[in-house]
Amino acid sequence: MDAVQQEATARARELQRSWYGEPLGALFRRLIDDLGLNQARLAAVLGLSAPMLSQLMSGQRAKIGNPAVVQRVQALQDLAGQVADGSVSAAEATDRMDEIKKTQGGSVLTNSGQTTTGSGAPTVKRVVREIQSLLRSVSAAGDIIDAADSLAPSHPELAEFLRVYGAGRTADAVAHYESHQN
Repeated sequence: MDAVQQEATARARELQRSWYGEPLGALFRRLIDDLGLNQARLAAVLGLSAPMLSQLMSGQRAKIGNPAVVQRVQALQDLAGQVADGSVSAAEATDRMDEIKKTQGGSVLTNSGQTTTGSGAPTVKRVVREIQSLLRSVSAAGDIIDAADSLAPSHPELAEFLRVYGAGRTADAVAHYESHQN
């Protein structure tokens, strides 16, 4: 790899770190290890081609262009955490990965059964993930934090919102959302 390619790869990994919290190679390798997958299975669950997954992992590509894929990555991260803490068995994880693979992403305003509770209302986690996905598609986490810092003196609640949803963990955002509902 020549110096120009190395620089481009390093830049892509830095962008990934700001957008996704870490380079995608590290994130995907952890999902592979934690969920007992191989790259082909991970690509299939995410809805990516194997070459695209490889390009993202190696830093040849920086961004996941499809918001539904980003949502599947988030769902797999949550699932990996549940497997790690023992609340989901390996067999259950396999079934859940099949469910994740079938999700289409999209807006919480759709009528898809995958986005709502039995009553037709969007689930809290789904609403939170939509907010996170939207914010993260508009700006990198570091830029969102900078914006929050700028807003904090005059609009502390809005600054908190940006920090929690734009750069925080899904579980923290869910707790924030629930604490602000009547």
